[in-house]
Amino acid sequence: MPTIDEPRPGDGGPGSSDDPFEGLVLDEEFVRAATNKEASGRARMLTERWRREPPPANEPWRPTTEVRPAGKARRAGRAAGPKRARPVRGVLLFALAVAVVLVGLRLTGTGRSDAPESSALPTVGAETAPPSSAPPTVDPDVPTPERPWAGSPAEAWPNGADGIGMPDSTPATGVFGAKQVAAHLDAVKAYLVATNLDPQVLAGGSPQRALELLNGEDADRLSQALAHPDAEHDPTGWLSRFDPARAVPVTDQVKVQGRISFEGDGDKGMLVHTDVTYVYALRPGPDAGKAGGGGADARPASWAGADHSRSVDREIVRRVQDFRFYDPEHYRVTPGKLVLDKGNSEFGNNRCAWGAGYLEPDFAFLRAPSADPSQGGPTVDPYNRTAPLREDRECGTVSRT
Repeated sequence: MPTIDEPRPGDGGPGSSDDPFEGLVLDEEFVRAATNKEASGRARMLTERWRREPPPANEPWRPTTEVRPAGKARRAGRAAGPKRARPVRGVLLFALAVAVVLVGLRLTGTGRSDAPESSALPTVGAETAPPSSAPPTVDPDVPTPERPWAGSPAEAWPNGADGIGMPDSTPATGVFGAKQVAAHLDAVKAYLVATNLDPQVLAGGSPQRALELLNGEDADRLSQALAHPDAEHDPTGWLSRFDPARAVPVTDQVKVQGRISFEGDGDKGMLVHTDVTYVYALRPGPDAGKAGGGGADARPASWAGADHSRSVDREIVRRVQDFRFYDPEHYRVTPGKLVLDKGNSEFGNNRCAWGAGYLEPDFAFLRAPSADPSQGGPTVDPYNRTAPLREDRECGTVSRT
């Protein structure tokens, strides 16, 4: 739609004898000097609306109290010692900051997008300290491909690596100088990105970058778990990955909240702590709910004739992992490589199954309407990052997704 009237023949357009702009040169300096700018369509709309209906005065904000129960929470065992890594699965935090309207792009026909639509929730940044409370309850809403974070506090969280808070300073620590400390922290963040945010890894591809960052023995353990997953050696304890036949991300975005901290480890070197929650938005793949190994099909009979192209569910993964950097002068390690000291993970809204090697979201169509929500363990809030993760493998229920 045009925004200005176009000149017509005989109106004294460019080149006519009475053209007041004849000879005017719109060079870069002229353009930069211009001060009047056309307001956006949204700005003009709001100005007109507020002229007729002035906005109400500011009032204290208060969260709603509704909770939308759904899904399951799966936990894994904890790995102790610098040479083992077995996971457990998680929960998350949320600190309110300045209000900013989040505006995204609509999804493409493939069901993926770099910026899905979002509502005007107050945005928050990455954590700078341990949270003191759970995120406030959000009005229940059904996620869609255009708004995959609707009804979730993660809608206001940063995207990707921006949600991982880093220390403000990196002084010399243990046996390492300041530059080495900074390099070690960067390596840990790179590992978190490679194992939880890399689209290729999320789609079930090889985590080559993660393997390159790990010290030899840990890299071998992860490779073994990937090659031969079972209940005791499940790669989902190390990284997030989905079988495209069963679960497909609806967007390239992953909502993230968490932090990295560190401390000296005496003459051993340096210890790095991480506590991060990742929220994935997914749609069912063609084999979602199908049992493997000849087992019974968990899918309802109505699945075949139903259109699930707009079905969206979220999985919430919290990982608490400690990494060591040993003094290479006294330990047989490769300088700069990560050693996973211990790791716990908790998977909110994941099926209670082990050993497949992939995360399996508990899609709504798989849930029996008459199922007892209290069956199989306690109910937890997967967004609450205030409590330490449990170290058992009991499968519970999540209060919201």
